[in-house]
Amino acid sequence: MLQETTTAATGGNAAALKQMGVDHLAREMLGNPGDYVVQLVVAATLVIMSAMSWYWIVVNFIKNSNLRRRGDSVTQTFWETPNAQDAIRFMEEQPKSEPFSKIALDAAQAAAHHQRHEGSRLVESLNRSEFVDRALRQGVIRESMGLESGLTVLATVGSTAPFVGLLGTVWGIYGALIKIGATGQASIDAVAGPVGEALIMTAVGLFVAIPAVLAYNFFVRLNRITNNKFDTFAHDLHDFFATGARVGEVAGKR
Repeated sequence: MLQETTTAATGGNAAALKQMGVDHLAREMLGNPGDYVVQLVVAATLVIMSAMSWYWIVVNFIKNSNLRRRGDSVTQTFWETPNAQDAIRFMEEQPKSEPFSKIALDAAQAAAHHQRHEGSRLVESLNRSEFVDRALRQGVIRESMGLESGLTVLATVGSTAPFVGLLGTVWGIYGALIKIGATGQASIDAVAGPVGEALIMTAVGLFVAIPAVLAYNFFVRLNRITNNKFDTFAHDLHDFFATGARVGEVAGKR
């Protein structure tokens, strides 16, 4: 008799554990959508958040890879070109998505604009150095902001996805407790299934949030390095267009 009871309890526990799987939850949600409205909304929200975060992860990875591959080559070619006009023409031939060339063109256009208006009030109010410096600041800020595209989405997903999953868990446990109270059954086979299904939402929320958080920190680090390169390049451009030579070249002539 004891063996039969133990066998029945073991079979009930095994059946309860089978109800805790993701596949069982998916079948229940699709088969009885009216009973899982909140869970379906939470699941759809997490899927959308995951798709958005992975989209920006791929986009930013490709963008940073192209930037790191072309950035050093573009700046090196610019400085190695002996003729300033040829160097500017080389920058004009670069893709519109290449930031270093756009910063250089901003400085070149500012210097040329200032030169064309010599004797005007523009030249009287701002000298060549100040005019080029203002153009470079605007260019660096513009390109720095371009690097941050998608980071807000990654930060939002990383910080809110666990709570969205927790909402599904809380609502699922609440529904499970209502069913347990209505049936009067509190055995493991009656509790494990609903509670296990509810806990899956928290796990899904974490799976959505963790890649977003890691990617956000990774891209913030890369952007900090790139912004430092922007600043260094902008300083050299300022010296070049304000004095006609880089600081190192002027010191070497002395």
